[in-house]
Amino acid sequence: MMSEFAAPMPVLARYAVMVDVGYIYAAAGELLFGTSSRREFRVDAVGLIQAVTKHAGELFRGDLLRVYWYDAARDRVPTIDQRVIAQMAWVKLRLGNLNARGQQKGVDANIRADMEALARHRALSDTILIAGDEDMVPAVEAAQAYGVHVHLWGIEPPYGTNQAERLVWESDTVDVLDGAFLRPYFAKNPVADTPRPDIQATVPSPAQLFGERHTQAPAKYGRNHTTTTGPMPKLGPDRRHVEEAGEHVAHKWILTRGQDNIRDLLPGPILPAVIDKELLVEAEKELGQSLRPYQEAREWLRDAFWARVHREFGIGVGKSARG
Repeated sequence: MMSEFAAPMPVLARYAVMVDVGYIYAAAGELLFGTSSRREFRVDAVGLIQAVTKHAGELFRGDLLRVYWYDAARDRVPTIDQRVIAQMAWVKLRLGNLNARGQQKGVDANIRADMEALARHRALSDTILIAGDEDMVPAVEAAQAYGVHVHLWGIEPPYGTNQAERLVWESDTVDVLDGAFLRPYFAKNPVADTPRPDIQATVPSPAQLFGERHTQAPAKYGRNHTTTTGPMPKLGPDRRHVEEAGEHVAHKWILTRGQDNIRDLLPGPILPAVIDKELLVEAEKELGQSLRPYQEAREWLRDAFWARVHREFGIGVGKSARG
Protein backbone atom coordinates (compact mmCIF):
# COMPACT_ATOMS: atom_id res chain seq x y z
CA MET A 1 0.00 0.00 0.00
CA MET A 2 1.33 3.43 -0.96
CA SER A 3 2.47 5.62 1.89
CA GLU A 4 0.56 8.88 2.26
CA PHE A 5 3.91 10.65 2.17
CA ALA A 6 5.06 9.10 -1.14
CA ALA A 7 5.75 11.53 -3.97
CA PRO A 8 3.00 11.53 -6.63
CA MET A 9 3.77 9.95 -9.97
CA PRO A 10 4.42 12.54 -12.71
CA VAL A 11 1.47 13.13 -15.02
CA LEU A 12 1.80 11.63 -18.47
CA ALA A 13 2.02 14.32 -21.13
CA ARG A 14 1.00 14.32 -24.76
CA TYR A 15 3.11 16.99 -26.35
CA ALA A 16 4.12 18.54 -29.66
CA VAL A 17 7.28 20.41 -30.65
CA MET A 18 6.72 23.49 -32.82
CA VAL A 19 9.80 24.99 -34.42
CA ASP A 20 10.02 28.37 -36.17
CA VAL A 21 12.90 27.46 -38.49
CA GLY A 22 13.59 31.07 -39.42
CA TYR A 23 14.15 31.89 -35.76
CA ILE A 24 16.28 28.86 -34.85
CA TYR A 25 18.52 29.21 -37.92
CA ALA A 26 19.01 32.97 -37.60
CA ALA A 27 19.61 32.85 -33.85
CA ALA A 28 22.00 29.89 -34.09
CA GLY A 29 23.87 31.60 -36.95
CA GLU A 30 24.33 34.71 -34.85
CA LEU A 31 25.52 32.67 -31.89
CA LEU A 32 27.92 30.38 -33.76
CA PHE A 33 29.11 32.50 -36.70
CA GLY A 34 28.05 36.08 -36.05
CA THR A 35 25.61 36.12 -38.98
CA SER A 36 21.91 35.40 -39.38
CA SER A 37 22.11 34.86 -43.16
CA ARG A 38 21.39 31.26 -44.17
CA ARG A 39 23.73 31.66 -47.13
CA GLU A 40 26.67 31.83 -44.72
CA PHE A 41 26.24 28.37 -43.16
CA ARG A 42 24.90 24.88 -43.73
CA VAL A 43 22.52 23.02 -41.41
CA ASP A 44 22.11 19.31 -40.81
CA ALA A 45 18.36 19.74 -40.32
CA VAL A 46 17.65 16.03 -39.95
CA GLY A 47 20.23 15.71 -37.18
CA LEU A 48 18.96 18.88 -35.51
CA ILE A 49 15.35 17.64 -35.51
CA GLN A 50 16.44 14.33 -34.04
CA ALA A 51 18.44 16.09 -31.31
CA VAL A 52 15.53 18.40 -30.40
CA THR A 53 13.15 15.43 -30.32
CA LYS A 54 15.49 13.46 -28.07
CA HIS A 55 15.95 16.42 -25.73
CA ALA A 56 12.18 16.85 -25.45
CA GLY A 57 11.78 13.15 -24.70
CA GLU A 58 14.27 13.46 -21.86
CA LEU A 59 12.28 16.31 -20.26
CA PHE A 60 8.72 15.10 -20.77
CA ARG A 61 7.23 11.82 -19.57
CA GLY A 62 4.64 10.90 -22.14
CA ASP A 63 3.94 10.66 -25.86
CA LEU A 64 5.18 12.89 -28.66
CA LEU A 65 2.35 13.82 -31.00
CA ARG A 66 4.76 15.10 -33.65
CA VAL A 67 7.33 17.76 -34.50
CA TYR A 68 6.01 20.67 -36.56
CA TRP A 69 8.74 22.23 -38.70
CA TYR A 70 7.71 25.70 -39.91
CA ASP A 71 9.82 26.99 -42.79
CA ALA A 72 9.36 28.92 -46.05
CA ALA A 73 10.08 28.31 -49.73
CA ARG A 74 9.67 30.22 -52.97
CA ASP A 75 6.07 29.79 -54.19
CA ARG A 76 5.75 27.25 -51.36
CA VAL A 77 7.57 24.71 -53.55
CA PRO A 78 9.73 22.67 -51.13
CA THR A 79 13.44 22.40 -51.70
CA ILE A 80 15.10 19.00 -51.90
CA ASP A 81 16.25 19.39 -48.29
CA GLN A 82 12.73 20.26 -47.17
CA ARG A 83 11.35 17.21 -48.97
CA VAL A 84 13.76 15.04 -46.99
CA ILE A 85 12.46 16.59 -43.76
CA ALA A 86 8.86 16.03 -44.84
CA GLN A 87 9.56 12.30 -45.17
CA MET A 88 10.83 11.97 -41.59
CA ALA A 89 8.67 9.97 -39.18
CA TRP A 90 6.63 12.08 -36.75
CA VAL A 91 7.59 15.33 -38.52
CA LYS A 92 5.11 17.66 -40.22
CA LEU A 93 6.65 20.18 -42.65
CA ARG A 94 4.59 23.37 -42.83
CA LEU A 95 5.65 25.92 -45.45
CA GLY A 96 5.04 29.61 -45.74
CA ASN A 97 6.07 31.66 -48.75
CA LEU A 98 9.54 33.12 -49.33
CA ASN A 99 9.33 36.31 -51.36
CA ALA A 100 11.92 37.75 -53.74
CA ARG A 101 13.59 39.67 -50.90
CA GLY A 102 14.04 36.54 -48.81
CA GLN A 103 11.26 37.45 -46.35
CA GLN A 104 9.07 34.73 -44.87
CA LYS A 105 5.33 35.18 -45.19
CA GLY A 106 2.67 33.08 -43.50
CA VAL A 107 4.95 31.15 -41.12
CA ASP A 108 3.70 32.84 -37.94
CA ALA A 109 0.10 32.35 -39.07
CA ASN A 110 0.69 28.61 -39.59
CA ILE A 111 2.13 28.25 -36.07
CA ARG A 112 -0.75 30.15 -34.48
CA ALA A 113 -3.39 28.17 -36.41
CA ASP A 114 -1.90 24.80 -35.49
CA MET A 115 -1.33 25.64 -31.83
CA GLU A 116 -4.87 26.92 -31.37
CA ALA A 117 -6.48 24.02 -33.28
CA LEU A 118 -4.58 21.33 -31.37
CA ALA A 119 -5.43 22.97 -28.06
CA ARG A 120 -9.08 23.43 -28.96
CA HIS A 121 -9.44 19.75 -29.92
CA ARG A 122 -7.64 18.61 -26.74
CA ALA A 123 -5.00 16.89 -28.87
CA LEU A 124 -2.20 17.63 -26.41
CA SER A 125 -1.43 18.70 -22.89
CA ASP A 126 1.89 20.46 -23.53
CA THR A 127 3.53 22.34 -26.37
CA ILE A 128 7.23 23.07 -26.79
CA LEU A 129 7.54 26.25 -28.84
CA ILE A 130 10.91 27.23 -30.33
CA ALA A 131 10.33 30.80 -31.47
CA GLY A 132 11.07 34.39 -30.59
CA ASP A 133 8.42 36.59 -32.21
CA GLU A 134 5.89 38.51 -30.12
CA ASP A 135 3.28 37.57 -32.74
CA MET A 136 3.20 34.16 -31.04
CA VAL A 137 1.69 35.61 -27.85
CA PRO A 138 -2.01 35.34 -28.90
CA ALA A 139 -1.48 31.68 -29.83
CA VAL A 140 0.20 30.98 -26.50
CA GLU A 141 -2.68 32.62 -24.63
CA ALA A 142 -5.28 30.75 -26.67
CA ALA A 143 -3.61 27.39 -26.03
CA GLN A 144 -3.35 28.13 -22.32
CA ALA A 145 -7.06 29.01 -22.23
CA TYR A 146 -7.73 25.39 -23.25
CA GLY A 147 -5.47 24.10 -20.48
CA VAL A 148 -2.32 23.49 -22.54
CA HIS A 149 1.07 24.18 -20.94
CA VAL A 150 3.36 26.14 -23.26
CA HIS A 151 7.10 25.64 -22.82
CA LEU A 152 9.20 28.24 -24.65
CA TRP A 153 12.64 27.20 -25.84
CA GLY A 154 15.07 29.75 -27.16
CA ILE A 155 18.56 29.88 -28.62
CA GLU A 156 21.33 31.16 -26.39
CA PRO A 157 21.88 34.79 -27.47
CA PRO A 158 25.47 36.01 -27.94
CA TYR A 159 24.38 39.18 -26.14
CA GLY A 160 21.11 40.76 -25.02
CA THR A 161 18.07 38.71 -25.95
CA ASN A 162 16.65 37.21 -29.14
CA GLN A 163 13.10 36.59 -27.93
CA ALA A 164 10.28 39.06 -27.32
CA GLU A 165 9.97 39.89 -23.65
CA ARG A 166 6.21 39.44 -23.62
CA LEU A 167 6.49 35.99 -25.23
CA VAL A 168 8.84 34.98 -22.42
CA TRP A 169 6.43 36.35 -19.81
CA GLU A 170 3.37 34.55 -21.17
CA SER A 171 5.00 31.12 -21.51
CA ASP A 172 4.67 28.62 -18.65
CA THR A 173 8.34 27.60 -18.65
CA VAL A 174 11.42 28.85 -20.47
CA ASP A 175 14.50 26.91 -21.52
CA VAL A 176 17.56 27.63 -23.66
CA LEU A 177 19.44 25.58 -26.26
CA ASP A 178 23.10 26.55 -25.97
CA GLY A 179 25.99 26.60 -28.42
CA ALA A 180 27.26 23.17 -27.38
CA PHE A 181 23.89 21.64 -28.23
CA LEU A 182 23.65 23.36 -31.63
CA ARG A 183 27.24 23.28 -32.89
CA PRO A 184 27.26 19.68 -34.26
CA TYR A 185 24.48 20.58 -36.73
CA PHE A 186 25.81 23.86 -38.13
CA ALA A 187 28.85 24.41 -40.37
CA LYS A 188 30.22 27.60 -41.90
CA ASN A 189 30.14 27.77 -45.68
CA PRO A 190 33.56 28.08 -47.36
CA VAL A 191 34.51 31.64 -48.25
CA ALA A 192 37.15 30.94 -50.89
CA ASP A 193 35.19 32.98 -53.46
CA THR A 194 35.18 36.12 -51.28
CA PRO A 195 37.90 38.66 -52.24
CA ARG A 196 40.28 39.59 -49.44
CA PRO A 197 39.44 43.06 -48.06
CA ASP A 198 43.08 44.15 -48.16
CA ILE A 199 43.49 43.50 -51.89
CA GLN A 200 39.97 44.13 -53.14
CA ALA A 201 40.74 47.74 -54.02
CA THR A 202 43.73 46.86 -56.21
CA VAL A 203 42.85 43.47 -57.69
CA PRO A 204 39.43 43.42 -59.40
CA SER A 205 37.17 40.45 -58.91
CA PRO A 206 36.23 38.21 -61.89
CA ALA A 207 32.81 39.88 -61.95
CA GLN A 208 34.45 43.30 -62.23
CA LEU A 209 36.76 42.14 -64.99
CA PHE A 210 33.86 40.50 -66.78
CA GLY A 211 31.69 43.59 -66.46
CA GLU A 212 34.53 45.72 -67.84
CA ARG A 213 34.86 43.50 -70.91
CA HIS A 214 31.20 44.09 -71.72
CA THR A 215 31.39 47.87 -71.37
CA GLN A 216 34.42 48.29 -73.63
CA ALA A 217 33.82 48.70 -77.37
CA PRO A 218 35.03 45.87 -79.62
CA ALA A 219 37.33 46.93 -82.43
CA LYS A 220 34.90 45.68 -85.10
CA TYR A 221 32.62 48.68 -84.58
CA GLY A 222 35.07 50.84 -86.51
CA ARG A 223 36.60 54.27 -86.20
CA ASN A 224 33.34 56.10 -85.46
CA HIS A 225 32.85 54.16 -82.22
CA THR A 226 34.50 55.78 -79.25
CA THR A 227 35.35 54.34 -75.90
CA THR A 228 35.48 56.11 -72.60
CA THR A 229 37.49 55.55 -69.52
CA GLY A 230 36.19 56.14 -66.05
CA PRO A 231 35.47 54.44 -62.78
CA MET A 232 35.27 50.68 -62.40
CA PRO A 233 32.02 49.43 -63.99
CA LYS A 234 29.11 48.30 -61.88
CA LEU A 235 29.47 44.81 -60.44
CA GLY A 236 27.67 41.99 -62.20
CA PRO A 237 25.29 39.53 -60.54
CA ASP A 238 26.36 37.86 -57.30
CA ARG A 239 27.51 34.33 -58.06
CA ARG A 240 25.94 32.75 -54.99
CA HIS A 241 22.56 34.30 -55.76
CA VAL A 242 22.74 33.13 -59.38
CA GLU A 243 23.56 29.57 -58.29
CA GLU A 244 20.71 29.55 -55.77
CA ALA A 245 18.33 30.68 -58.51
CA GLY A 246 19.56 27.90 -60.83
CA GLU A 247 19.04 25.25 -58.17
CA HIS A 248 15.62 26.60 -57.27
CA VAL A 249 14.44 26.57 -60.89
CA ALA A 250 15.69 22.99 -61.23
CA HIS A 251 13.89 21.59 -58.21
CA LYS A 252 10.74 23.57 -59.03
CA TRP A 253 10.71 22.07 -62.51
CA ILE A 254 11.29 18.58 -61.11
CA LEU A 255 8.27 18.95 -58.84
CA THR A 256 5.93 20.70 -61.28
CA ARG A 257 6.91 19.05 -64.57
CA GLY A 258 7.67 15.60 -63.27
CA GLN A 259 10.84 13.59 -63.09
CA ASP A 260 10.30 11.90 -66.45
CA ASN A 261 10.31 15.19 -68.34
CA ILE A 262 13.41 16.42 -66.54
CA ARG A 263 15.13 13.05 -67.02
CA ASP A 264 14.74 13.58 -70.79
CA LEU A 265 17.32 16.38 -70.49
CA LEU A 266 20.00 13.98 -69.21
CA PRO A 267 22.87 13.47 -69.40
CA GLY A 268 23.45 17.11 -70.36
CA PRO A 269 25.26 19.43 -70.06
CA ILE A 270 23.75 21.12 -73.14
CA LEU A 271 20.18 22.34 -72.73
CA PRO A 272 17.87 22.67 -75.74
CA ALA A 273 17.74 26.31 -76.79
CA VAL A 274 14.09 26.74 -75.77
CA ILE A 275 14.69 25.25 -72.30
CA ASP A 276 17.89 27.28 -71.85
CA LYS A 277 15.99 30.49 -72.58
CA GLU A 278 13.21 29.50 -70.18
CA LEU A 279 15.78 28.79 -67.46
CA LEU A 280 17.25 32.24 -68.02
CA VAL A 281 13.84 33.95 -67.83
CA GLU A 282 12.85 32.07 -64.66
CA ALA A 283 16.17 32.89 -62.97
CA GLU A 284 15.93 36.58 -63.91
CA LYS A 285 12.48 36.72 -62.29
CA GLU A 286 13.92 35.25 -59.10
CA LEU A 287 16.91 37.58 -59.07
CA GLY A 288 15.07 40.70 -60.17
CA GLN A 289 17.79 41.56 -62.69
CA SER A 290 18.94 40.66 -66.17
CA LEU A 291 21.70 38.12 -66.72
CA ARG A 292 21.85 38.58 -70.48
CA PRO A 293 24.92 40.86 -70.57
CA TYR A 294 26.84 38.44 -68.32
CA GLN A 295 27.87 35.26 -70.12
CA GLU A 296 29.83 34.01 -67.12
CA ALA A 297 26.78 34.41 -64.90
CA ARG A 298 24.73 32.37 -67.36
CA GLU A 299 27.30 29.60 -67.07
CA TRP A 300 27.00 29.70 -63.26
CA LEU A 301 23.24 29.41 -63.72
CA ARG A 302 23.48 26.37 -65.99
CA ASP A 303 26.05 24.68 -63.75
CA ALA A 304 23.83 25.12 -60.69
CA PHE A 305 20.80 23.82 -62.61
CA TRP A 306 22.68 20.67 -63.61
CA ALA A 307 24.13 20.21 -60.13
CA ARG A 308 20.60 20.02 -58.70
CA VAL A 309 19.35 17.71 -61.46
CA HIS A 310 22.35 15.39 -61.03
CA ARG A 311 21.78 15.18 -57.27
CA GLU A 312 18.10 14.45 -57.82
CA PHE A 313 18.89 11.49 -60.07
CA GLY A 314 21.90 10.28 -58.12
CA ILE A 315 24.41 11.10 -60.85
CA GLY A 316 27.87 11.69 -59.42
CA VAL A 317 28.67 14.71 -61.54
CA GLY A 318 29.51 18.04 -59.99
CA LYS A 319 29.86 21.42 -61.56
CA SER A 320 31.75 21.81 -64.76
CA ALA A 321 35.25 23.18 -64.86
CA ARG A 322 33.82 26.59 -65.69
CA GLY A 323 32.44 26.94 -62.16
